[in-house]
Parts: sequence; C-alpha cells; structure tokens
Amino acid sequence: MATLLKELKVHIRKQGFLRAGERVGVALSGGADSVGLLRLLLELREVLGVVLSVVHFNHKLRGKASDKDEEFVAALAEKFGLTLHIGRGDVGKKAKREKANLEDAARRARYEFFRRLTESGLVDCIATAHTADDQAETVLAHILRGTGLAGLAGIHPVTSDGIVRPLLGVRRRELRKYLKSKKQIWREDATNRDTSRQRARMRKKLLPLLEKEFNLQTVNHLGELARLARDEEALTDAFSRDRYEALLKQDDRGIRISAQHVLWPFSWPAGEVPNKALGKRLVRNAFAKLASGRGQLTLHHVQQVMHLAESGENGKVLQLSGGVDVRRDDDTLVFLLRASRGKKSKAPIEYAYPVELHGGETVIAVKEIGCVMRLRSIDWPSARRDTIEKGWAALDRGKMQGGLLLRSLQPGDRMRPEGHRGTHKLKRLLNESRVSRWDREGWPVLESGKNIVWARGFVSAEHAATNGTRKAILVSEEKA
Repeated sequence: MATLLKELKVHIRKQGFLRAGERVGVALSGGADSVGLLRLLLELREVLGVVLSVVHFNHKLRGKASDKDEEFVAALAEKFGLTLHIGRGDVGKKAKREKANLEDAARRARYEFFRRLTESGLVDCIATAHTADDQAETVLAHILRGTGLAGLAGIHPVTSDGIVRPLLGVRRRELRKYLKSKKQIWREDATNRDTSRQRARMRKKLLPLLEKEFNLQTVNHLGELARLARDEEALTDAFSRDRYEALLKQDDRGIRISAQHVLWPFSWPAGEVPNKALGKRLVRNAFAKLASGRGQLTLHHVQQVMHLAESGENGKVLQLSGGVDVRRDDDTLVFLLRASRGKKSKAPIEYAYPVELHGGETVIAVKEIGCVMRLRSIDWPSARRDTIEKGWAALDRGKMQGGLLLRSLQPGDRMRPEGHRGTHKLKRLLNESRVSRWDREGWPVLESGKNIVWARGFVSAEHAATNGTRKAILVSEEKA
C-alpha cells in the first residue's frame, strides 16, 4: 500500500494533475473506486498542498438505493471534515422525455453539475476515480462499436473543463486491497453486476477471458494503446487546426464546409488516391463544435458523412448523436443542431412592409432577415443605367400598377426576370441559382399591384428601367 501511495504521488506531480493551493473536489459515488480515490488523496493532501471537498450527484436511478448512496457519501464527508457538494436530478425522467440513452443522459447530468461547480469557483478542479480497468473497457467498447483514432484515445487524464483522472494507471483490484487494508467499507451498485449491460459483460466476462486465455497484460496494453492514440490525436489535431479555420464557416445557421474539401482538403499529385484522414478530422471537428460533449461520433457516423459528401443527394439529412444533423446543401455539407423533440417546428419567416417613397432615400430595416433595404426615387436620363452604383437594381416607376409592398417570398410567387422569355416560379429560379431551400426562407420580394417587380437577385423584365424611363426606383440591400 505504501508503494501505491508513493507511485500515485510521483504520478500526480509528474503529470501536473494537482497543484499546491488548489481546491480539489473528489467525485464520490460511494463505490469502491471513488472511495479509494478519496482515501488516497486524504493521505496525500498535505504533501500535495491541496484542499479537498466531496462532490456527489444523485441520479435518482435506483430509488432508495440512490438515496442510501447519498447518505453514505455525506457520512464519509462528515467523518473526514470535508465540505460536501450535492447535486440531484431525475435522470430517468429526463432521458425518457428526451428519448436519450440512459447512461449518456446520466453522464451528461453529472458532468454538467461538475462544470457548474468549477465555473462558480467552489472548486478549481474535480478528480474522478476512473481506473486502468475503466480505460481498457472504454477502448474495447469503442473498438467493438467501430471507432477511429479519437475512440482509441479512450478516457483522457485531463480535460479542458477541469476534470482530472489520476487513477488511470491503477488497477481496480489494487484499490480494493488498499480499502481492505484501511478497513474502509464502500457501496456496491447492483447495476455493475447486471450482465445484460455491455460494460458489465466486458468487466465480468470479456476482460477476464482476454487476460486468462490470451495475455495477462491486456489491460495495461489497452491503456498504452490509448496513450499512444492520444499523442497521435494531439499531433493530428494541431496539424488540422489551420485547415479547419480556413475551410469551415460558422454562422447562426450552423457550420458549413464544401463537400469537395471534406473529400480532398489538400491538392494531391495526379494519379494518387487522396488521403481522407484530414477530411474525417474536419467532420469530427464540426460535430464536436456543435455537440459540446453531448453524444459521441462513431466511425460509422463519419463514414456516412463521407458518403454524403461523395455522392449524397441534395437535401438529404443524416441524424448524428448529440442532437446534431448534417445535410447536403448542393455542394456543401451543413452541420446544425436538431430541433428539440417535442418543440414546435420553427415558424416560417414572414413579413410585409408598405413602402412610401419620399424625396431622397427610403430605408426599411427588415429585422426578420437581418438586412436593410434602401429605395431611392430619381430622375432617369437615358444614360443613367451605366452610371448607377454597383448593387442597385433599377425599376421604372411609371410602370408600377399600385403601391409598393416589401414582403417575404410566398409559395407560388412568379415573375419574368430580365433575360427570360417566360414567367417562372421564383422557387425554380432560386433552384437554378443554387439557393438552398433553407437559405431562401424570408427571401425579400417587392410587389406592386400583385405583380413581383423585384426579388433578391432578380429584376422583372416588365418593370425594369429602360432608355425610355423618366422616373426610376433604385433598390439595394445590405446587412443590418
């Protein structure tokens, strides 16, 4: 046991997990691993110079047993004179309401509680009791479901949101020996023995089989694989960061990247098959940016997105985990958050502004689409068309058949733009201009006497200013 303490102290200092003066919240479920972590840190707190407290989240998943866990944790905190931070949430109801995976919902609720503690300043970081066995199980689970380098990296020892995991090199059985030497009891979670769950089957059956029949060092080797994968992952991530910033564009509608860039982020020599590793990295980066820790992207998901980039049909949508969708929008992939289940669909963008032309310029702020429309009434000499500023459309005021109305695009809207012989639906014109059905929401049109005289990108041939025009209306648009 002295060896375990000594090795853990050296490991914590070498990795810089905990620094003198830090307030460390120990995530305590009541199970053997977390109780072992607490007792070890209690023995090391003076030499490390840290201030400990206890953190517990009651998921309300096991009825009275969950409440007993909370009582046990509270008693342990009181015994050692430690501040206790308790969080509670009915994860079962929340998961059912959101139709989410129960284990994933529990993990998200727990880590959201941890995040609130660190952001509030109550603790500087939170130590969790993930062991070498947890790491091996995680890597194996990722391999079995299908994974890439990120999945092989397994559980990270330190995260950007203040989570540290100092026991990833310690076996579960060592912790139990340590607790028995201290005559320290712990709580057993019955679900850990439920072999209908994959993680329990791996713990009780698969890993023991691999160690007995194949290699006694299976757990250690899987842990080393995870470490090597994290190193490679960090290198690849650093290499791809500049390409990510250059190729992906994010706005309030989501993250966009050219399908061509997903498949070929770099130029490749003629005759060579492009390496798609960086493109897959771009997909993962876009997902991670939106998912913010909700759900995990599997290898199968990435392959689906790559296929969508290569040969997917326009408008097709893939549902990924974490509430993220990706759709094919002409030659672009758009990553966006899915509307929450149970919420009403977003109402279509609709507006209508009567236009009153005054001397000089009339300005209309269309807040619904974040733009400003400018309309200017001017005299129109025959040469005026060549001298108007770029970006202004010119209409013949004398051809207007009623008052002007600036409104949003409506189904069935038609017009004959300049350069066209016949009248067409605006929907068709926008399709031909490769404007996606999502981007055309709230598309501005200008109507006079039930006739569309202008639409963004189009001028009606019947109402355009010509050499014979005496009075013209100039129309332009700019972002608000």
